[in-house]
Amino acid sequence: MKTRVKICGITRIEDAQAVCDYGADAIGLVFYEKSPRNVNIQQAQEICASLPPFVTSVGLFLDASTEFVDSVLASVPVDLLQFHGSEHPEYCASFNRPYIKAVGMKDMQDGDFARYADQYTDAKGFLIDSHGAGEAGGTGETFDWSNIPQGYDKPIILAGGLNPENVAVALQQVSVYAIDLSSGVESQPGIKDKQKIKQLFMNLIKKQR
Repeated sequence: MKTRVKICGITRIEDAQAVCDYGADAIGLVFYEKSPRNVNIQQAQEICASLPPFVTSVGLFLDASTEFVDSVLASVPVDLLQFHGSEHPEYCASFNRPYIKAVGMKDMQDGDFARYADQYTDAKGFLIDSHGAGEAGGTGETFDWSNIPQGYDKPIILAGGLNPENVAVALQQVSVYAIDLSSGVESQPGIKDKQKIKQLFMNLIKKQR
């Protein structure tokens, strides 16, 4: 089965167009002021307006107030929410939008992932990253891929330190629904590198043949 690809931390229309041209299934917009990839409402509106059909726009939030999320949703046509902090299940479900929940794998022990994920009964899937509980993630660090849960009944999205050079190795070791990259295809924070994006998709094509 094809591994889907999300490129997160899009801040420019030209980067959105580039990743879509090469075959991205989704792009991520970061609504978190402390991130160097943070976008404002106008940027997000313009990026979403530039997307072709069948590319999913994902809005990333980290422990944001309900009012802030509502204000974004009132102005930006995001298709999917991504909660990357310590948000509780009731909060995630309260926006009546499909969502995925990020899970930091740094401190996870056997069985911890399922116990945590099972609380989020409405989640469409789970993004697993290398950060610890309560941390922001997006560190660009990998983690032990053997800890990736196998056989869980909802889609798993792999993030954390992926880049064009190691993505094929990761997918040889584990089976996941999708991968999520940000810093691994950048020339600097928030600015995507077209050559790295091209190489990523070339390597994925080789892997999936």
